[in-house]
Amino acid sequence: MAKTNFKTADEYIASVPEADRASLEAIRKAIRDAVPEAEETISYQIPAFRTGDGWIFYYSVYTNHLSLACPPPWTEREAFKAQLTPYKMSKSAIQFPKSAPLPLKLIGEMAAFRAREAAERTKTKAKG
Repeated sequence: MAKTNFKTADEYIASVPEADRASLEAIRKAIRDAVPEAEETISYQIPAFRTGDGWIFYYSVYTNHLSLACPPPWTEREAFKAQLTPYKMSKSAIQFPKSAPLPLKLIGEMAAFRAREAAERTKTKAKG
């Protein structure tokens, strides 16, 4: 992945090895289906989805895994704790090994959860 000035998710996806593109497209679709109002953008030179209420997920590919990352709060970690136990996690990212099927239903459920929480935070702020 030599290019580092991506303007679109399509540019990012086109830059990765062909073998990884279908997985990125599947993650992209899972998030888009779960949060159809989300806008796709590039942030930190990787694709990301956000709504007017906040960031949903960043998604990217690495040598041995695909990654979902997000800024705080990381409440989806607790809400989906049991389903996430098989996966390696850092402070802000969840790693899905390339050697295993992607948990697309889980990714969609977490995206919808993050969107609902962001909307609730916005409503709470508006109330004052």
